[in-house]
Amino acid sequence: MSKKNELLPFMKAGIIEAGCDEAGRGCLAGAVFAASVILPAGFKCPTLNDSKQLTEKQRYALRPFIEEHAIAWAIGMASPQEIDQINILNASFLAMHRAIDRLAVCPEHLIIDGNRFKKYKEIPHQCVIKGDGKYLSIAAASILAKTFRDDFMNMIDMEFPQYGWKQNKGYATEIHQNALFQYGYSHYHRKSFHVKRQLKIPF
Repeated sequence: MSKKNELLPFMKAGIIEAGCDEAGRGCLAGAVFAASVILPAGFKCPTLNDSKQLTEKQRYALRPFIEEHAIAWAIGMASPQEIDQINILNASFLAMHRAIDRLAVCPEHLIIDGNRFKKYKEIPHQCVIKGDGKYLSIAAASILAKTFRDDFMNMIDMEFPQYGWKQNKGYATEIHQNALFQYGYSHYHRKSFHVKRQLKIPF
């Protein structure tokens, strides 16, 4: 796990900067979620890190701390139907744009986890590969996006328990793939995504 002092507070100090990240891009089912977070100068949280480097318990413990101490934070999402219509990359951008739209404070600069982004209005941005392990605001966004998406997958698991979404969160585990071939797609599945077996799945 990266130490806290390896995560930088800002890319550009002295302006309102928001970090953005998404969760669920590689899943077979469920919406893609994104978060945007603006942190105050002097924000400190020694345990804050890339959500993938934390346990589920740690992520959920950090979420209320981020929500309480951030200047502003917001969540956006794009549905499975939107993913099928515009592809997962553009849907990820759409979810991030929606998160930025919902911020109570308008950012002056955006830092985005990853290597690609579609410009949001006239706000300058910078993409940062593995940014969730480099900048505090992106790490905070990664935690919010991940935990809010997990909440969503846990909720829809109650509607379709056969796919095991509470455990796999929509990823292509063996249990999930076997259930797809047995039960077919639900309306939460991304029908433009392929599973490993090259067999026809019933709709």
